[in-house]
Amino acid sequence: MNPPVKITVTSDFICPWCYIGEQRLARAVEGLPAGIDVELLWLPFELNPDMPVGGMDRKTYRSGKFGSWERSQALDAGTVAAGATDGIPFAYAAIARTPNTRLAHRLSLLAHRAGKQSEYAAAVLRAYFAEGKDIGDSDVLADIAAGVGLNREEVLAFLEGDEGAMEIRALELFSQDRGIHSVPHIQIGVTTLSSAQPVDTIRTAIIDEAARTPTAAQTDTSKGIAS
Repeated sequence: MNPPVKITVTSDFICPWCYIGEQRLARAVEGLPAGIDVELLWLPFELNPDMPVGGMDRKTYRSGKFGSWERSQALDAGTVAAGATDGIPFAYAAIARTPNTRLAHRLSLLAHRAGKQSEYAAAVLRAYFAEGKDIGDSDVLADIAAGVGLNREEVLAFLEGDEGAMEIRALELFSQDRGIHSVPHIQIGVTTLSSAQPVDTIRTAIIDEAARTPTAAQTDTSKGIAS
């Protein structure tokens, strides 16, 4: 039996290309040949690490960041067009605030411990980009987490504390040390994919990595010889 192909995704929940990349990755995994499994790990990246805890009015923030609201809307139109080719919806008109994503990243750690990290990541991205929800709000995040099987009260208690904050910072520094300065960044074994690559490109990278990965039986035999 083949061990799963390990895939590490470094992303931020307010990155539209991360949303597109997540959707394409999911489709690539769904279309894998029988016998190839994957093991996904989501690592944090904050596009706006200095964002106020309560976030900012989106129009105000984006106008300042990109020079004008018109420029911001033009960039939004580009991601809408890119998503449309894959049937990925964007609801920018419904997004009132640009949130601070640190709580969402901390909660991703809890979802990982529960074996629900991929479902959680997909749900948070969808909630923000397709539904316009404020993913910097604890109650909103608790609802999202509950929707993928986590206990809502436990989630709220977790978010009220600071557990995971230092771990998030350490993971972000780890990514910086690896030279990651933009997202999405997808590591599939020895293959690095930057930005939102086509579904076929992602799937091929996974299949190629699976071919390079020794089977469990081969691994066991090697251990026996070494001993």
